Amino acid sequence: MKFIKPAWVMHNDSAEKESKKRLSIFSIHVHPDGSRIATGGLDAKIRIWSTKPILHETSQEIGVPPQHLSTLTMHTGPVLTVRWAYSGKWLASGSDDAIVMIWDLDPTGGGKVWGSDEVNVEAWKALKRLPGHESDVTDLAWSPDDRYLASVGLDSMVIVWCGLSLQQLIRLESHQGFVKGVCWDPVGEFLATQSDDKTVKIWRTTDWGLEASIDKPFRESPGSTFFRRLSWSPDGAHITASNAMNNKGAVFVAAVIARRTWTSEISLVGHENTVEVAAYNPHIFLRNPEAPVATSNICSVVALGADDRSVSVWQTKSARPLIVARNVFERQILDLSWSFDGLTLYACSSDGSIAVFDFKVDELEGIAPTSIQQTYLQKFGFKPPPIPTRFLQAPPPSQHQHQHHQHGMSVSAVPQAQDGFGTPVPAHANGTVNQLIARRGGKKRIKPTFLGSLTTPTNMSGGMSASSYGPPSSTQQTMSGPGHPGSRYDQSQSYDAAAANAIRLPPPPMQSVNQGLHAHAHPHSGHASQHQSQHPNQWAPPPVPYASTALPFYVPPPGPGEQMDQPTNHDGYTSSTMDDSMMGGGVPTIDAYGPDGAGMTGKGRRKAGEMDVDAPRGRARTLGGDRVRDGNGPGVVRELGGGGNGVEGAGLVGLGGANIRAGGTGREHVLGVPSVKTYLSVRVETSEDLLEGSNFDDGRPTEVVFMTGKQTQWLDYLHSPVIALAATNVFCAVAMADGSLNVYSHTGRKMMLTMTLTAPISFLEAAKAHLMAVTASGDLSVWNVKTQKAVFPPTSILPLFVQPGTTVVNVCVRVNGAPIINLSTGVAHSYDPALMSWVRISEGWWADGSDAWSGRQRSANNAASRGIIAILEAGISELQQTTADERAPEGVERPQWWNAAKTLGHLEERQGAARLLDSPGEFKLSLLQYARKLADEGFRGKAEELIKELFGPVYWRPYKEEKWDPMVAGMSKRDLLREVLLVFVRSKTLAKLGMDWQDSLRRSAAEDNSG
Repeated sequence: MKFIKPAWVMHNDSAEKESKKRLSIFSIHVHPDGSRIATGGLDAKIRIWSTKPILHETSQEIGVPPQHLSTLTMHTGPVLTVRWAYSGKWLASGSDDAIVMIWDLDPTGGGKVWGSDEVNVEAWKALKRLPGHESDVTDLAWSPDDRYLASVGLDSMVIVWCGLSLQQLIRLESHQGFVKGVCWDPVGEFLATQSDDKTVKIWRTTDWGLEASIDKPFRESPGSTFFRRLSWSPDGAHITASNAMNNKGAVFVAAVIARRTWTSEISLVGHENTVEVAAYNPHIFLRNPEAPVATSNICSVVALGADDRSVSVWQTKSARPLIVARNVFERQILDLSWSFDGLTLYACSSDGSIAVFDFKVDELEGIAPTSIQQTYLQKFGFKPPPIPTRFLQAPPPSQHQHQHHQHGMSVSAVPQAQDGFGTPVPAHANGTVNQLIARRGGKKRIKPTFLGSLTTPTNMSGGMSASSYGPPSSTQQTMSGPGHPGSRYDQSQSYDAAAANAIRLPPPPMQSVNQGLHAHAHPHSGHASQHQSQHPNQWAPPPVPYASTALPFYVPPPGPGEQMDQPTNHDGYTSSTMDDSMMGGGVPTIDAYGPDGAGMTGKGRRKAGEMDVDAPRGRARTLGGDRVRDGNGPGVVRELGGGGNGVEGAGLVGLGGANIRAGGTGREHVLGVPSVKTYLSVRVETSEDLLEGSNFDDGRPTEVVFMTGKQTQWLDYLHSPVIALAATNVFCAVAMADGSLNVYSHTGRKMMLTMTLTAPISFLEAAKAHLMAVTASGDLSVWNVKTQKAVFPPTSILPLFVQPGTTVVNVCVRVNGAPIINLSTGVAHSYDPALMSWVRISEGWWADGSDAWSGRQRSANNAASRGIIAILEAGISELQQTTADERAPEGVERPQWWNAAKTLGHLEERQGAARLLDSPGEFKLSLLQYARKLADEGFRGKAEELIKELFGPVYWRPYKEEKWDPMVAGMSKRDLLREVLLVFVRSKTLAKLGMDWQDSLRRSAAEDNSG
């Protein structure tokens, strides 16, 4: 084995020419063809490097190919994870800015990086931006066939994206803490995630239900690690999960979890601090290479990286590690990645460096060809479910193919357009996609540009071609030559089959940039054939009933003065705009009924009038189901008159215009009421369904309609004009001008009697099962629609309007029923039923002096990604920028303890607000920030009081002590205490206090276990 630590691979501040300070590298990943690695760092950039100068000293000395290939700069926060697709065509990245970005190679690009002296030899452009997370994206994983992309983050969410269209498929919300690791089952049956809630959860890909939740190995694990990156063995038999503990928290281990039983009877022991990351070698290994392939003859190789700055490599047939490399870095190890030939391991650290372990074939005994793995995985008999056709709409392929010829590249060296699952398809269509371009002032503009292709699947049911899998045919050559420095196999071996099936990127230019010569790409010496033979051991999904082709998604360039936007789809069905001349002829759209095209027009578009005629005969009858939306839409929306009480300035609901009228008493209408309009609509959260209301001035009755696409699901007629709507995935609510309120299920059934409120609605909001109404007389009510009960008695918001001229900026309700009223005074209020009082949950007062104020740390957009309290603080910061700033004038000196008092007071208020609003992530973050501030200031009294509050009674036992609640914000108080004590122990002022209470906590836990 050869150990390499290239000093030139680093992230630094490129804006400072002389800066040599290394910034942390959070993630590293090897391209499937072995020619490149991608790294993500604290500088908010992704950097792509050649591997040949790393692995070969001669290449480094002569500077051919260039060491640094590209810098990607679209993220606005530290890049926490980078992952190449298995096809090799796309690179996915996740960042502290809560965005997942998909990158594609643009062969026509390159040149100087804006704002620095760096030169991009290659140009990787942002193909698509995937918003969806509300906080940092900590890990990403492509499924082995690129069918799915999974992302996880500090918002406790797991999001699964379609690997073809990159649309969001589903959000998995069962975790109760930061999710810091994700991996896919190589069989395709399961997805695994690991979280700070001290569980590993297994999800089924058939219905995305929870298969199992494993917590035993992680109950004593610390929660202060950067990541909890786990990995699934290539034979599908085991998951190795990081951050596990043995012996009641005394031994740091990695837990090996068995498939199906989901138990952990095996641990990898030896590291002296927390294991951050586990990474399996992509190949299976044979215990006896001469024996037939069987479960008893298969083992795996897994690498571990830990906070003790060591890397260990284990083979599962042995109780001892193959190698242990100690003190490889100066700080903890954050990510590991194996090359696809299974012989090179890359590691990165928070000290800003990387390390490479380069093995010889005979050092990893028993390494097996990829074809053996694919044959072995067939024994599971898993058939992947089809992807819903609504997620398969895709932008068009680009012009990369013919552009490569202009740059001296052979066709074989160019990434072919793919069907999303590895099958080559012709790229004969031109098109544009939207590219985000950073501008000064923090804003972005959108321009059309030719980028990499998101092409159409050959199989619309979600199945994949057999040629997408298995080893290369005999006509294919293995990786070799300048483009593939990491491979050392000859043609008689097929160990690199996975990489051979991958998209081959052009090799790094062989002419040094520093030499000032014209650089051009050379073709690979070996490349994958475009025709693959049907190997008897190829793993292929079952055949599907029929296949069809979808229209590529073409975005026409904007006309003069127009804004580039995505085409708007008003009918709820997948639709596209295309230019037949661009496509070289008509291409049929997705066939929704069958191969014969039933229900389709000649142009491939569904006629609105045919919806009921051609629908399957068994479709259930619904109220109004035979009525189809008018193709012209609602037309011009007009106001038919004032609201329920004719208050001037009505129609300002949710826009910050509900003004208190001076002198309001009794049931007088003191808030504005929405005006009566001819048409209102609201989209049901997490779906494409619409709830619509229509008012008429020609004598027709007011009606409310629930629509799916162009199809009416149900309708109802109302006795009074509708003025406000709200809809969730649980219910629909309709408010009328006479103060009545109807609540419907999604089938149109009334879930409660029509409620008569004290006045017409001024604000109507909903979240999950909760509905909130604020009437024009200032009364606020919140109901749990599922239980059909009020959360608390109706209460007035009028006491909040102390200052004259106060207006409501916005209102909302949390999923737990907590209301939020945000005022123009820069104060946000909520109602606490336990106190039976309005409470302040955020206010601009803390902005001047508190180190924890979100507006001081981030821009408003980034603050909004952190949670509900950060959203409020970001909004208040924006409001104070547009109104009178409450901060002290320049030159006014603050008291000595101003900063400490404001920061601690702010964090105490944040913790209370997080409990009330049911935001556990923000509660934990604020608690740990509070503990750090106490430690910095040395406030022993406050620290000891906090410890006792979290510790509780010394002899407390579950179900025996009713006066103390062991949980706070859905988390165990004593688990939180462990992390607080870690903060104190590491401080200079409270170390002794922290260690004493750690001993007490350990003794208490031992007594609980023995009792």
